[in-house]
This record gives sequence, structure tokens and C-alpha cells, in this order.
Amino acid sequence: MMNKIFAAMIILSVICSIFTGRAAEVSDAAINSCVEAVELFLYLIGGMCMWGGLMKIAEKSKLTDKIAVAFRPLARLLFKDIDLNGKAFHAICLNVTANMLGLGNAATPLGIEAMKALEKEDNACGTASRNMVVFTVLNTASITLIPTTAASLRSKHGSEAPMDILPCVLITSAAALAIGLVTAVILDGFGKTGVKKK
Repeated sequence: MMNKIFAAMIILSVICSIFTGRAAEVSDAAINSCVEAVELFLYLIGGMCMWGGLMKIAEKSKLTDKIAVAFRPLARLLFKDIDLNGKAFHAICLNVTANMLGLGNAATPLGIEAMKALEKEDNACGTASRNMVVFTVLNTASITLIPTTAASLRSKHGSEAPMDILPCVLITSAAALAIGLVTAVILDGFGKTGVKKK
């Protein structure tokens, strides 16, 4: 679906540029954007490799297990009947840790692994269980302690203090997470108290 949307946008842009006499500008923008995308990738890959390596070290040194122990009380409140020693809970802990470090790209494969494990644990056949919905919210609106990617982008564009956004990031991510989780729990309760089919 997204491929069709992007294809339509590109075709529409080319058609509009032809009728408005700006075909050369669109061509230049396309070429420059490709170059900038590669430059941005090369700039960000260093930071991602470093933090991804630290995540691997944390996993090998059993630090993530300690994080999992600290996360257990909250997990009991958020996730119903989840196996605290299971694969899903371990992947959730790694995902939360990666998101807290601002490593969205590192968190994505961990999130997919956690979702697959939750699907098996909850026996969710084609539908999202409550635990899967709560995890989606937790992954999407997670609290970010170290905004690695945002700080890297700010540094690239000349910011003298790329980490000075930290207070704002903490407040907004905490607020988004709280609102998301409360909404998920309320809607889950609303679905259960709905009208039963005859």
C-alpha cells in the first residue's frame, strides 16, 4: 500500500513539474536528495553501530537480565498472564532498553520478535491480543532517556549542544506513553463490556 502511495506522489510531482515548468528543479532535487540520504546514512551508521554494540554487550553481560528483573513489577501490571521467563518478555525488555537509548532501528527487530512471541503465548490467530496492543503502545511511545538519533542529527546540522533537548524529550515521551497506555487499557475494558452478540 505504501509503495502505491509513494509511487502516486512521485508521478503527481513529475506531472505538476512539467505543467508548471519546474521539471529541472524536480530533477535537481531528486539527485541532491539521493546524495544527502547517503551522506545522512553514513553519518548515522557510526552512532547506531556503537549503541547497537553496547546493546549486544549488555545482553552478553546479563545486564538486560537485571533490567528484566527491574521491569517485572511493571510488566505484571501492564501485561496479563505473561510468562516472565519466556521469550516474549525477554524480547520486550530488550526492546524497551533499546528505545530508552533512542535506538529506534535497533528496537524494531526486537519488537517484531516480541510480537511474534506474544502471538504464540496469547494464541492470537489473526487478531491483536491485549498484550500485543499494550506492547505496541510501549514500543511506539516509549520513554527515551538518551535521544541518540535526534542528537546525531542536531550535531550534523551544527548544534553546539545536541543533547540539550533531553528534558523536552523526557517529558513528551513520558506523557505520550502514559496517555497511550491509559487509552489502551480503557479501550480494552470498553471492548469487554460491550454488547454481546445474540
